[in-house]
Formats: sequence, C-alpha cells, structure tokens
Amino acid sequence: MKFFIDTANLAQIKEANDLGILDGVTTNPTLMAKEGIKGVEAVTNHYKAICELVDGDISAEVVSVDFDSIIEEGKKLHAIHPNIVVKVPMIKEGVKAIKWFTDNGIRTNCTLIFSAGQAILAAKAGATYVSPFIGRIDDTGWDGMELIHQLRNIFDIQQYKTEILAASIRYPNHIIKCAEAGAHVCTCPLDSILGLLKHPLTDSGLAKFLEDAKKFA
Repeated sequence: MKFFIDTANLAQIKEANDLGILDGVTTNPTLMAKEGIKGVEAVTNHYKAICELVDGDISAEVVSVDFDSIIEEGKKLHAIHPNIVVKVPMIKEGVKAIKWFTDNGIRTNCTLIFSAGQAILAAKAGATYVSPFIGRIDDTGWDGMELIHQLRNIFDIQQYKTEILAASIRYPNHIIKCAEAGAHVCTCPLDSILGLLKHPLTDSGLAKFLEDAKKFA
C-alpha cells in the first residue's frame, strides 16, 4: 500500500518525506486555504514547491463544477508538473471530464466517493484513482471500511486498473485497516502516519535498553 500525505503544509510534507516512506501528496482547496494560499498564481507556485519536495503523484483539485471549466482548469493544473494528478469531484460533469482527461493522457483522482456505484462510474471513465472518504462515512453511523472491502472485491473481479485511494483517515488504526482491506493507497495527516511509530512496549523496552547500556559505559 502506498502512503500519501493529505496536507498542503510544506514542513509536514518534508517531514513525512524524510521518513523515506512517502509516495505522494493529496491536497484540496480547504487545505490550501488553511495554509493561507490564495489566488491562482500562489496556488500554482505552491504546487510547484510540493512537486520539488516529493517525487510522486500530487493530487491537485479543480474548483469548477461544469464540464468545460473543469477541463480548462485541469489542463492548467496538468501543465504545472508531470507528477500532477487532476482531482475531480464525483458529479455528472466530473465523470464526463474524467473520460475526457483519460482520452487525452491526463491522470485523475475522483474525489468525494461515498458509494460503490460512484466508484464504478469513475473507474469506467478511466480515473487513475478513486478516493472513498472513510472518516466521513463513519460520521454518518456507517462503517467506511466496508466500502474499501467492497471496492477491492469489485475492482478485482472487474479487473479495473483504477487504484483505491482511501481518504478521510482519522487515526493510525484506519491505516492498518485500509492495508488489511486491500486499499492501493492511503492518504492521511502527518499525525496518523507518525502514530504508527508509537507503542508503549517499544517505549518501555527502549528505556530499559538505555538504562542497561549505562552499566557498560
């Protein structure tokens, strides 16, 4: 399973990349705004900076909702860097745009996936990735992880080339469950990634080793 970090914060991206396990980055307008990135030029330059930090797929999201505008915006994002993957919302115009992008050699990430039916449409249109939102499904009282299992089963049966990119990750155990369910990619905040490092027995074991090591100093 590939690891993407879900942020627009350059310091966090660098920290995750320095671990040696980072495969890519996902962003969205909300994450850009959180970092104070506003305006087309500023957003473009920020994507360039991310691409310079990480040698992997960088999802850059369109903000348009009609076909022609999605295409124009997507072409501009695609032109920023070869690693850019155009992130398109799961709407009717978005599916049409994904097909156009696919036919024209532009990779896509279909975002805001909440059902198997939506994911099937995106895969049929040729999306490079589909992004089911696990945490948001959990918020409604349903089990988001069940969707990952369902999608992996369907995609394997139908032999879709589209990769399942598990999104809206809330805590480290989500990452483990995504790996068990067969997600191809997991995108998550830095805290969730670093949370995988932690275990109380590791801490107590290391403390004991260091204490014993002093006896030989």
